[in-house]
Formats: sequence, C-alpha cells, structure tokens
Amino acid sequence: MKLMLSLALVLLSSSAFAQQRAPATPLITHNPYFSIWSTTDNLTDSNTTHWTGAPQPISGLVRIDGKAYRFMGRDPRDLPAMEQVARSITPTHTFYEFKAAGIDLHFTFFTPTILSDLDILSRPVTYLTWTAQSTDGASHDVSVLLDVDPIIAVNDASEQVVYTRNQTATENVLSVGSRDQNVLNRSGDNLRIDWGYFHLAIPKDEQSTTAIASHARHDFVTTGQLPTADDMDMPMRADRNGAHLDAVLAFGKVAGEPVSRHLLVSYTQNYAIQYMQRNLRPYWQRNNEPVSQMLDDAERQYTSLEARGTTLDKELTADLTKAGSEHYAAIAILAYRQAMAAHGLVADVDGSPYLFAKENFSNGDIATVDVLYPSAPFFLFFNPKLLEAQISPVLKYAALPNRWKFPFAPHDLGQYPLANGQEYGGGEKTEENQMPVEESGNLLILVDAVSRAEGNTALAERYWPQLTKWAQYLKANGLDPENQLTTDDFAGHVAHNSNLSIKAIDGLAAYANLAHLLNKESVAREYQATAKTYASKWITMAKEGDHYKLAFNSPNTWSQKYNLVWDDLLGYNLFPKSVRDSEIAYYQTKINQYGLPLDSRADYTKLDWELWTATLADTPAAFNAIVDPIYKWTNETPTRVPLTDWYDTKTGKQVGFQARSVVGGVFIKALADKSLTEKWRAKASAQQ
Repeated sequence: MKLMLSLALVLLSSSAFAQQRAPATPLITHNPYFSIWSTTDNLTDSNTTHWTGAPQPISGLVRIDGKAYRFMGRDPRDLPAMEQVARSITPTHTFYEFKAAGIDLHFTFFTPTILSDLDILSRPVTYLTWTAQSTDGASHDVSVLLDVDPIIAVNDASEQVVYTRNQTATENVLSVGSRDQNVLNRSGDNLRIDWGYFHLAIPKDEQSTTAIASHARHDFVTTGQLPTADDMDMPMRADRNGAHLDAVLAFGKVAGEPVSRHLLVSYTQNYAIQYMQRNLRPYWQRNNEPVSQMLDDAERQYTSLEARGTTLDKELTADLTKAGSEHYAAIAILAYRQAMAAHGLVADVDGSPYLFAKENFSNGDIATVDVLYPSAPFFLFFNPKLLEAQISPVLKYAALPNRWKFPFAPHDLGQYPLANGQEYGGGEKTEENQMPVEESGNLLILVDAVSRAEGNTALAERYWPQLTKWAQYLKANGLDPENQLTTDDFAGHVAHNSNLSIKAIDGLAAYANLAHLLNKESVAREYQATAKTYASKWITMAKEGDHYKLAFNSPNTWSQKYNLVWDDLLGYNLFPKSVRDSEIAYYQTKINQYGLPLDSRADYTKLDWELWTATLADTPAAFNAIVDPIYKWTNETPTRVPLTDWYDTKTGKQVGFQARSVVGGVFIKALADKSLTEKWRAKASAQQ
C-alpha cells in the first residue's frame, strides 16, 4: 500500500516540526481501563504499560531474511533492536520508523478519536499497521510478530484467565479475559479492568498465522513459525507462565515496492459504568450490537477511517498552529487522545450518551465537577454534546429527592466506575471538606456555555431549581469566600481566595444569562447587576500595586487568575481589560524555566491553568512567553509518564497526577478563536 507509506511520511514530517520528545507516547487510548503507553524515547527501550505504570506488555518482533529483531518492547532482551529513526504523534496517530538489514519498517497506531462521531469514538478499536520497504535495492523476506501478554485483561497478574479462538465474517480473533468476570466489581484509582475481554483481530485477507501459547516468541525467533498447538490448560494465571496471544503477518518478498499489513486490537465489556445502581452499556453497544459485528464494521471501515483520521490530523494541527503557535499545537496534540481516554462513554437507559470522567491518580473519583470544568474547552471546541453528556448525570443526581440536600453543587458521583453518589469530603452527610463555591460556580458556567453552544435551553430549564439554589448560594457567599477548598485542593484551604471569587462572580453572570435565555428578565437583571457590583468590589479588595492578590487579606501574594478567561470567552465583560493586562504583565516577571507557578506559595503549577492564564494575553508575545516554557518542559521533564498536569516549574519533575482529562483544558486557546470553534462544532452538528 503506497498510500499508507506516503501518508506516514507526510505526517511524520508535518508534526515533527515541534515535537522533539513526549513525556510518554500514547499507543492505545480509549478509556481509563484500555489505555497503553510507551514511556521511553525508543519503543524498544521499555515494555508498554497501562497509564498507571502497571505492566501491560505488547511485544513486536520482525524477521528479515531469517534474522529476528525487536521493534516494540525490551524483551527478549538478547535480541537486537531495530534502529528507531523517527517517532511522531498526531491527534489520532502515533508513527514509528525503524531500519535494519536493508528494510525500512513504518509502524503506526491509529485510534479514531473523532469527537464528531460518537459511534466511532465509542468503538474500542485501535488499528496497528506495518509498512515494509527495501532500502538497499535487494529483495528481503519479511514477517512480523505481535505478542500480547494476558495481563492486559486483568487487574493483577495472579488472576486466572481463559482464552478463546473465534472468527467473524472478516477476521480471525484471539481473546483473553478473567475467569471470574466479576462485572463492575471494584472501584478506585490505581486499578485495571478484570471483566470483559481483550481481542486480537486479524483480517482474513492478510497472510497470517496465530497461536495461543507461552513460547510463541521463542519459536518465531528460532524457526519463523508459531507453535502448531494452542495451550489448552485453562484457567491459568496471567503471569509470565501464561499463554500469550500471538499473530504473525507475512510480508513475503519485500523489494522497492512498499508492502503493508494491519490488524486490530480491542477490549470489550458488556457493562462499563454503574450510575445510580443501574449498570450502563458502552455507547457503541446501546442497541445490543454483538462484538463480532463491531469488529467486522471496524475492519470494513479501516480505509475510510484512516482517511478521516489523516484529514483530521493535518487540519487540526494547522488550526492549532494558527490559533496559538507551533509550540501550542504540539502541547495540544499531546493532550488530545489523553483527554478523551480518561472517560467512559456509555448509554443511558434511553440510549442518550453519558460521558464519565475518571480522576486519574488523584482519588479515582467519577464525574468530578472540578475535573469537568478544566477539561470543558476540549469538548466545547469539538462537540458540546459531549460536555452535556458529562454534566447531565451530575445535575440529575443533584435533583434527586432525599439525596443531595445541600444548597450548593456536588463535587462528584462516587469512585470510577461506580457513579452512585458523592464520596469526596463529607459526601452526602456533612459540609466538611466540600467545595461549595467552586462546584456551584463550575456548573453554572458550564450549563451556560453548553446552552450557548447548542442554542438550546432545555438543560437549564429542566434543572432550574438547582441552578437557582446554587446562584443564591453564590450571591450570599461568593464575593468573599470563607475558608473553602478550591479545585486546587492539594494547596489546602484558602480563605478570601480572589480567584475563587472571580469564579463565583462569573457564575452569577452565567445564571443571569440563563435567566435571560429563559425569558426570566427580572431575574436576569437582578443577578447581572449583582455580578457587576461584585466585580467592581473585587478590584478594590484584590488590588495590590501592579497586580492582584492571592487572597483579599494576604498582602505580598499573587496567583494565576485563570478563572477570568470566561469573562471574555462568554462575553460577561464584568472586569475591565486593565485587570487582565496588569496580571499578564506581572506574570512575565514570575515565569520559571518550565512554566508559570500557580501562585506565590510554591514553585509547582497546573498545566491546564497555565494555558487558561496564557489565553488572557492579548498579544502573541505575551501568550508565547507562558507557553514556550511549557513546551520546553514537555521535551525535558525527567518524569516519563502520560502528561501530568501538576509539576515543578524549576525542576520539571511531576508533583502528582497523570493521564488526567483536565489536559483538555489546553484547548481553551483554540476555543477563544470563534471562527475555528464554529468550524469544528459544525463537523459534530453534521453527524448528529
């Protein structure tokens, strides 16, 4: 397939302009359970892992004229590695290029993360494609082995697994899953799935052989063949003695004409989320579509989806560069697949989409409101329906009689994947360690943003009593917040927090706008007037010389006022431009080697808030002054994990968190470009 090779070459060259290195490289990215990464520069320097860092090895070997080499994974360690000469990440693809023994091998991971198409987005399939070509004018015999460790299907290697061998209309399929299949049996943070099945699907029209065996790699290295018999002793532990899933793709004689092969990997489970004690199916399975049909559809659409993904990659890269800069585009591209992969997309009982975020490496909470808030720009830019799908289950929970009894908004719905009610802080029992101003302001702003984006007030109308209660709370408590937690709860309680006050003021403006949209004009006027009055008071309360304080009662302090971004984006226009300008000018004096600290208390920062703050700048120079150190950090951080959003601006080391959805917040600069936002939203509208 010449098309595949030329396509890879174009994307390698076009995206490599700004990407020198990634903290970790996304390979297979679908949801918090099916998310596999490489954490080294070379794909052969380490084994692949789950986003948590737990081992989930997928190995790749190639035989060229009878000699074996590694191109993925560090095992077998006595086998030489191909020379990796290129790596590139685009929004939907990860490309590698290797050379050895007169052969150039391109290896591609393609996950169709197309936010405009929920059927494709929810389908748990990643395509792996190899293209081989001779580079020395000679003809070479080439074959490739893909080897999958069964630990990919369980939480822990001690668990028992079973295997199956099946065929669909278009594919031969090897599968592995836990013996016990305890559906939705546990919740928490540092966990992998242990219900459902991993599938290795090989198209029937590819020249291939398969095996379920513990010694397949050894046989391939020594003979070029796979074992003729599968291991049938089941169940067996998913450790190094367990059988692996293996497929060999034969390229035959490879000369100057490129030859391509591909296969599919997938992970399916009948139920993905429990919401209010109801088990919900993955969105792709809302009409009870069989796994075999899903895999066949994915294979039949391979070529067309490749074309769509390639178009998206090139178009989005150009648009992100236009919206910000090459460095901004590189950061956003790194965040793209990760932002989506920290969610589970399911169908409610009526088939409507619900999207649940997991608070990765924080506390494992599900549908955390102050996680939905920072990731919102990603969804508002591409498909606001997906943001509605996140806030709807939270609003529905808050409206349940005899459950959420507080006058402010909830923090979460439980721990992933069980969304049965808040567990953070005081839960449903007490106000202790809640985030009253934070979450109330978040939901009011998000409902307003969704209503505007969709041109539909149904959500606000349905939950007007809850929104009204939260607006009343902000009116009484938001201007000068008491000793409350904010979304940056790792920094502890801060009384009189000026940035939190901004959120409350914008939340009141959001409520006023929603009232206007619902023709409640007297309410709109009242709350708009309150928001304007509070904004004027804020300036006096927070002012300290050439900048604004961290807290109203804390002299000689400063903080990023990232919440100001909505005042401009949503057109509230409560704060004069001079506030943003003076803050941006002051921040220029506080930038460290790898970024702008969150505030005056420490050297650490938050990636999402840095981009929100940078978006307050009204010149490219001021924007890039904040963004360029972040780009430098992505290339130089010593912590090799999926993009963290909490790191030290002097050392570049991760402080905490990784693989979280909040990195979707970096798309706020693109969201601020109204013409680009309309363009990408139109793609989603065309699919609905």
